[in-house]
Amino acid sequence: MLFELIATIVAGFAGAGVALLINRMLVGRLPRWIVPTAAGAAMLATTIANEYGWHERTVAALPPGLEVAMTVEDRAIYRPWARVFPLVLRFLAVDRATMRSNDALPDWRMAEVYAFGRWHAPRSRLVMVDCDGGRRADITTGAEFGEDGAIDGLAWRDTGLEDPIVRTACAG
Repeated sequence: MLFELIATIVAGFAGAGVALLINRMLVGRLPRWIVPTAAGAAMLATTIANEYGWHERTVAALPPGLEVAMTVEDRAIYRPWARVFPLVLRFLAVDRATMRSNDALPDWRMAEVYAFGRWHAPRSRLVMVDCDGGRRADITTGAEFGEDGAIDGLAWRDTGLEDPIVRTACAG
């Protein structure tokens, strides 16, 4: 966040400098409002570029095995350009590298799911996925292992096989 603020301020100075240079080359023929307008436009363009580039930069920095399952696009009214070009501000990723299964229940997978948000710290939770039944459940502290190897006390949600978390955890 600090680096983005610094980049925005530097872009403002650069925009103002370009406007001053052009005005000097034209021997002062441009109106005086051009310099602050150019600075503001450069700062706005830098902020928009940082917003749109966040998702790609974050996904590129993910460790191997962490696979993006779902993205959430934002089309806020105070971002009119996002109506035409939606902005990704949140996404979920499944850690397939550390995913576990049980020989007694081969269609069940236990995976760590990470939630990433633009201005939020990443959060994680353990999720149990039933690939055969198309359902998933968050593993909470009240869950216990049963005698058959299953986890008792899960609140299952029938999401279907097209649920992004189920689909990603059960792929391959």
